[in-house]
Amino acid sequence: MGGSRSVRGGGGLCARDHQTVQEELPRVNVAEKLRERLSILHPDALEIVDESGKHVGHAGAASGGGHYQITIVSQSFAGKSPVARHRLVYDAVGDLMRREVHALAIQALAPDEPDHRP
Repeated sequence: MGGSRSVRGGGGLCARDHQTVQEELPRVNVAEKLRERLSILHPDALEIVDESGKHVGHAGAASGGGHYQITIVSQSFAGKSPVARHRLVYDAVGDLMRREVHALAIQALAPDEPDHRP
């Protein structure tokens, strides 16, 4: 009864279920990696949305890179242009942009700015 599922027998995971679980686990890890890397900016708020499912069949999705949308509020962005803010984010996430992340939509705000979420 321990809640585990066997690969054999009637109630087990089929190959398709196993593949889905394996595809979802790396995405969770990527979101956590993004959160960890972005912590260097000391965010007051950080939202990470995995939009990879919307891009199935896209060339970037085929190579394994995910599509993410982030909204980050940090004092680090105060007085900086949008380009400078994006540069700070890209510097923070570093090499994830060459492997795990194919596309990153960024909304970077200072704490005193209104939130203009899409």
